[in-house]
Amino acid sequence: MTFAARRLLFSLLIFSLYPLSLSARPFILVLTKDDLLNTPASPDDSPPAADSAPNDSPDWDEFGESAAAQSEEELDPGSWRPIFEPDPFKPDPATHPDDGYYSTVSKLIKSISSGDTALVDEAVSEIEDSASRGVPHARSVVGFLYGTGQMRKQNKAKAFTYHYFAAEGGNMQSKMALAYTYFRQDMFDKAVKLYSELADAAVNSFLISRDSPVIEAVRIHSGAEENKDALRKSRGEEDEDFQILEYQAQKGNSAAMYKVGLFYYFGLRGLRRDHAKALSWFLKALEKGEPRAMELLGEIYARGAGVERNYTKALEWLTLAAKQDHFSAYNGMGYLYVKGYGVEKKNYTKAKEYFEKAADNQDSGGHYNLGVMYLKGIGVKRDVKLACQYFIYAANAGQPKAFYQLGKMFHTGVGLKKNLPRATALYKLVAERGPWSSLSRWALESYLKGDVGKAFFLYSRMAELGYEVAQSNAAWILDKYGEQSVCIGESGLCTDAERHQRAHSLWWQASEQGNEHAALLIGDAYYYGQGTERDYERAAEAYKHARSQANAQAMFNLGYMHEHGQGLPLDLHLAKRYYDQALEIDSAAKLPVTLALASLWIRKNYADGFLVHIIDSLPEVYPKVEEWIDTVLLEEGNATILTLFVCLLTVLYLRERQRRHAVAAPDVIAAQHHPNEHVAPAPM
Repeated sequence: MTFAARRLLFSLLIFSLYPLSLSARPFILVLTKDDLLNTPASPDDSPPAADSAPNDSPDWDEFGESAAAQSEEELDPGSWRPIFEPDPFKPDPATHPDDGYYSTVSKLIKSISSGDTALVDEAVSEIEDSASRGVPHARSVVGFLYGTGQMRKQNKAKAFTYHYFAAEGGNMQSKMALAYTYFRQDMFDKAVKLYSELADAAVNSFLISRDSPVIEAVRIHSGAEENKDALRKSRGEEDEDFQILEYQAQKGNSAAMYKVGLFYYFGLRGLRRDHAKALSWFLKALEKGEPRAMELLGEIYARGAGVERNYTKALEWLTLAAKQDHFSAYNGMGYLYVKGYGVEKKNYTKAKEYFEKAADNQDSGGHYNLGVMYLKGIGVKRDVKLACQYFIYAANAGQPKAFYQLGKMFHTGVGLKKNLPRATALYKLVAERGPWSSLSRWALESYLKGDVGKAFFLYSRMAELGYEVAQSNAAWILDKYGEQSVCIGESGLCTDAERHQRAHSLWWQASEQGNEHAALLIGDAYYYGQGTERDYERAAEAYKHARSQANAQAMFNLGYMHEHGQGLPLDLHLAKRYYDQALEIDSAAKLPVTLALASLWIRKNYADGFLVHIIDSLPEVYPKVEEWIDTVLLEEGNATILTLFVCLLTVLYLRERQRRHAVAAPDVIAAQHHPNEHVAPAPM
């Protein structure tokens, strides 16, 4: 996969990230005039009647004759949700008729938690047996196990085959795995078809009136350290801030009641989703006069989330919310009129009026819905160019459905020039918000409970689907916890070699998707020969990748490699340039950069001198000195000896300098007083 293609997703979108935010992250989609097509409007100047059929196309079915919104279980068949979020009103997943699929997956996950490799092997054999009988969801799991080399010899070809037939059987997670495989290989003609279908399913799971909150997968590490702040905010009911909020709600604070309801409805801040609790809190908030609860009640009844679906009640609640100036509720009302749910008949004119009210009040959903109407000619004259403008406005406001429609435009060449790489990138962005993203929530919950093995297993599954955060988290767990990560290898727990190789693979995939820390670690792995053969040239390639993302450490490393001619040409001028760039980006690099520039000055002026040999020997000497200081000096607490040791090195340096001055020729001594372009930096 070319570097340009791998970075495509990130060059398309410039965004700010608000983890666990209750509002969508603001995207900015940059398009040029060359991307736009001068698509003529419909030749018919008169708009269709209020109830006339739209210009339907199977590719554009937002307001078509589709069935009612599907549940997440229907959108993500074979999901592990019944195991991690069992519904008390549904049968035990262990009794699921699907040839024991859920019981064996549950057994596999429990055995990984306990680290019982014999039980893991037994569960894998049972799942493989189900796969051989044609159960598509079992085939998906077996594909995952072969792809990662868990209790089976790693075999990418077998993994692909199992995922292919699982996808043919309707397993959406296998479709994600296949789409990501094609995406990495720049096979956009194949990737775009799968991501299109996945994005369509993801959009089907979104709310009808307001945008669903962006529930970002939590990055459990910050660089090499645990991300304690993000983890603290994700402890669910154990989080102190949530406990304070819940206490305020119990004391009758209507705003707190509404927020607690939101947290339970969407599963925010590490809480398990609980629609019954959400409904209860929304009703309590409403009794206290909190109007925002009305809109969510409308959503709940429209989707049948924890209650029996009732479009009439949904319209009533949405109407009440709109009267309280919650303008996003107009989108839900318009949606019900355009679909004909909870009303006497479809009325596109009234739907358009509601969407315009939402858009006039800067609601991105209103702009999006108007875009759909103009794209299809629903109650209006078809105008693809105007539809595109509405979609771009909505996308820049963070409306994920708009990214989906723009992806469709790039995919089909309607309104925008056909561009499969861009379409694929946009579809992927939307698809990753589908129901299968719940894997991240379950993995985080397991990690916070101290079940590192289960967390690693779930992050690994998610990593296979192409989620960069999961790839990064899984790799970090391997590096941080080592044997305690309960990494399952080909014939039991991972050997050191298997663990290093898997971490290397995960970091590499994350680096391909723009993770600069991952690129830096890949460079370190090649430079030091950790988990792979030492290869300075590949290390330099990885550092350049991280440098392209303005990583100061990568720039410093490239400067060092140019200074020493390791994997890169020996070039002191380029070395200085990289050192300077590192300091420009990160002021914290002042000390190491100052020392590096001093090293360059010494190397320039005393190429074969005593100090240059000392500097070059430091990488080999340092570990031995560090060990001696730890075991001899610091252990005995003898700071005096350490001070004397430093003084001895200083004396040796001064004596060597004195010796050079004593033997220097008079003309050379005079020359040393002339200005030199490489002057050692003044001590700070």
